[in-house]
Amino acid sequence: MLLFEAGNLFQNLKFKKMKKSIFSLIAFLFVTVAAIAQNPNNDPSLAAKSLLDPDDHTLILIDHEGQMAFAVQSIDIQTLRNNTGLVAGSAKLFDVNTIVTTVAERSFSGPLFPEIKEYYPDHTKYIDRTTMNTWEDKRVVEAIKKSGKKRIVIAGLWTEICVTLPALSALEDGYEVYVITDASGGVSKEAHDMAVARMIQAGVVPITSMQYLLELHRDWARAGKYSEVTGLAKRYGGGYGLGIDYIKMMSKWIIEDSKK
Repeated sequence: MLLFEAGNLFQNLKFKKMKKSIFSLIAFLFVTVAAIAQNPNNDPSLAAKSLLDPDDHTLILIDHEGQMAFAVQSIDIQTLRNNTGLVAGSAKLFDVNTIVTTVAERSFSGPLFPEIKEYYPDHTKYIDRTTMNTWEDKRVVEAIKKSGKKRIVIAGLWTEICVTLPALSALEDGYEVYVITDASGGVSKEAHDMAVARMIQAGVVPITSMQYLLELHRDWARAGKYSEVTGLAKRYGGGYGLGIDYIKMMSKWIIEDSKK
């Protein structure tokens, strides 16, 4: 019995010590974030000119529709939807000039992913085409020219047609083109990979969905969007998002437990 009680006492002391250590770590993290937010050495002008900013490009979301998604084999559909939601949410948060375009929506391809409609619900602003190459629709090109932005970021279905064709066309027209590869998908892994290789060879810059969010934000000192950025990461960011949720909840619980 004495050994049992001694064991319990040891475990309680061990737990309290561990809890104190975790609390200290969390306090350190909060202090570190606060210090970064107040860091006078942050200078955005030192960043590479090739990095994306919210106001220097147009995002084009192409044909994220049911019928197009049914044939996608290069990426899991739930992952594709998740990544597309992250891109749409990021663009909306940072007020990126965005064009949502569909192909034969009512007659063949069907409705947009809900993950796009959540952030861009105004159906009247979608450009519904008959062309497989978005760049061959005058409405799209005119909207891009009107924006005055010379950078374009593209994500869509399928990679080998509806992404590659406008990407190459925009390049020839003098635009810088970025493609979000994990918010796009092809009818096979080879089709997707060869399309990405072809675009890179021509001069397109490949990026990913989480990279897009963090590149737009880029500085945790931008406290005005901190909660929204971490909110998107928690919702769509997989393990990264779980980590953010973990540290927030653990800090909350430890503070609550310390008051008992």
